[in-house]
Amino acid sequence: MIRLVVFAVLVLLLAYGFSWFADRPGDLSLIWEGQIYQTKLIVAVSAIIALIAAVMIVWWFVRLIWTSPHSVTRYFRARKRDRGYQALSTGLIAAGAGNATLARKMAARSRGLIRADQEPLINLLEAQAALIEGRHDEARAKFEAMANDPETRELGLRGLYLEARRLGANEAARQYAEKAADNAPYLPWAAQATLEYRSQAGNWDDAIRLLEQQKAARVVEKTEANRLHAVLLTARAGERLESNPAGARDDALQALKLAAGLVPAALIAAKALFRENGLRKAASILEQAWKSAPHPEIGQTYVRARSGDSTLDRLKRAERLEALRPNNVESLLVVAQAALDAQEFAKARAKAEAAARIEPREAAFLLLADIEEAETGDQGRVRHWLAQALKAPRDPAWVADGFVSDKWLPVSPVTGRIDAFEWKAPFGQIEGRLEDGSAPAAIETALKTLPPLHDVRSESPVNDHRIIELERAATIAEAVRPAPAPAKPKPAGDKAPAPNEAKPFFGGLPDDPGVRDSRAEPDPKTRLRLF
Repeated sequence: MIRLVVFAVLVLLLAYGFSWFADRPGDLSLIWEGQIYQTKLIVAVSAIIALIAAVMIVWWFVRLIWTSPHSVTRYFRARKRDRGYQALSTGLIAAGAGNATLARKMAARSRGLIRADQEPLINLLEAQAALIEGRHDEARAKFEAMANDPETRELGLRGLYLEARRLGANEAARQYAEKAADNAPYLPWAAQATLEYRSQAGNWDDAIRLLEQQKAARVVEKTEANRLHAVLLTARAGERLESNPAGARDDALQALKLAAGLVPAALIAAKALFRENGLRKAASILEQAWKSAPHPEIGQTYVRARSGDSTLDRLKRAERLEALRPNNVESLLVVAQAALDAQEFAKARAKAEAAARIEPREAAFLLLADIEEAETGDQGRVRHWLAQALKAPRDPAWVADGFVSDKWLPVSPVTGRIDAFEWKAPFGQIEGRLEDGSAPAAIETALKTLPPLHDVRSESPVNDHRIIELERAATIAEAVRPAPAPAKPKPAGDKAPAPNEAKPFFGGLPDDPGVRDSRAEPDPKTRLRLF
């Protein structure tokens, strides 16, 4: 387009020049060797222009003849190169499709038509063909050759990195990734791999520095970079918590600025502030985190913020959390546990049942079993709640790549991926009925089938408060009763006890069936594992 415009402008200028000379007639005289040559000015100008054009045409023709051998050679060379690139393109497509035979054939043809030092893609095609055919040693040799060439160094390092990962040589893979990241920090695969390796090794300072370089080079999006930065800061804060609480506090607070909903960062910041007597600020951080995402660890840390608090004080703090997030399962469970510790069984039972109605899961039924154990000690009712817990869905936990951890970790131990752990159920509820033919737990059904309390003496249902009073009276009687006299030897003629003689229901002492031996009762969680 530009050339056409330039040509049109030149034609217009030439026409304008001829018209200008035509409007201004005149004669041109030339005296040469005593002869006078006279002509019109327009004719002389036309002759000069024609002479220049003739000289240019003659020069082009002479030049064409002079350079014709080179032109012919260049033509055939270009044709050969085009055929080579066509074969190279076909070979790369075949390698991508998994056609090793055609890829190997096109690689040989490309090498015959194009020099390998002029086109490094030939080495790549041969390496890909070798990988498809399973000749990994040959492929690694090609990748090493490319790694030594400055033009193909990044391509060769990536090939060597993938081969090292395939063989499980993690140390070699780490070296290849770090070398590529040092030479080209803008490479996403090298930067990500190096970041994961440094995080696995616990080199949080180097990992944070590399992440900042990636963020500056725009290798990682800003949102993702901020999230990863917060995770790395939280990991470093966790290591500093014991030795450097102030540094852990600063890292955790900075992490919360980058990712406000990061629960581990809020916990570490609060614990660091507790050590510095910053109770009010720590409580504020935990409250904000609780509003964002209620978590049992946040609730436990908040309720037990002051070691000298009584159980009633802890209950009030738990109710404060419930006020921040009402009608929430975690809020109800925190209040129920605090009420159980404070021996307010009615409130604990009501909150636990409300939590089970919202989300009938394992923790709610286990808490009901603990409440039953502490309030009534009725083993039948305790076993009933434990059976419901067995059928209930699992409680959420920290899960990453199928690995379940009891605490948050910055890096997945399976794949090495950063920020892989999520707070969720380890697996979904089993579809349909269970192996024993029982359906999943439901709080209304569990309450309807809850066994009634029984009088240990009459084996008849009685009021809950009545059985509690009987047990307390038996306990007091046991405490004030004098020590029994030494047993006399039983005469040989004494009869054995009658088969229908009353036996203690709770496994108490023989002389007082109403007193139960609490040492013979297993822990509720142990009972859950054995049930």
